[in-house]
Amino acid sequence: MRNLVLWLIPFFVAFQTAFLFAQSRDKQASEILDEVISKTKSYKSMKLEFIYKMENPEANINETTTGKAVVSDDSYRVEVAGQTIISDGKTLWTVISDAEEVQVNDVSENDDVFTPTKLLTSYNEQYKSKLLPKVTSLHGKNVYGLELTPYQKKSYDRVHFFIEKDKMQLYQIEIFDRNGSKYTYQITKFETNVQVNEKSFSFSEKEFPGFYIIDMR
Repeated sequence: MRNLVLWLIPFFVAFQTAFLFAQSRDKQASEILDEVISKTKSYKSMKLEFIYKMENPEANINETTTGKAVVSDDSYRVEVAGQTIISDGKTLWTVISDAEEVQVNDVSENDDVFTPTKLLTSYNEQYKSKLLPKVTSLHGKNVYGLELTPYQKKSYDRVHFFIEKDKMQLYQIEIFDRNGSKYTYQITKFETNVQVNEKSFSFSEKEFPGFYIIDMR
């Protein structure tokens, strides 16, 4: 679950600049991305609320939950499914409420987990993008559909972005795992240039008293 949640926020963080480096094989897709990037780059911070859904028909899995997040530069804080995921861009704290446990890691270097830095430095080498011309609407919204596929084999084989046409803003992400699972993040609230408490991007024992800390670095 932690790795899947990590898909969401780095996408928003890196969405500001990563696609500037993308080697898009589709001119229209590139133009759409450039416009979205130009707008998103101006945001100093973002506050999000989203619906997270996991589907796997073969395993009879269909789960839905809600979450929220705050993003500022490479720092982010995500609260979803009983977990609080905190990063200052260098260290990653995963707080598991039910277990009263905190896992501490360096920001992941795993190829299957996106981080802002990784997207900025390797997106052009690892992915290609194209427009999905048959996708014009989603949940009553007029959207552009974009597909990104990795050049090298990963645990996922493709990712779909859905961009609201009137706002030129990311609305939904779909991740297709090779094991047959589909992970969907649908944004229900998107605020920009909000006031951010920098302390929220680092773990505080006062906030989670008595939690067992496991340093996995």
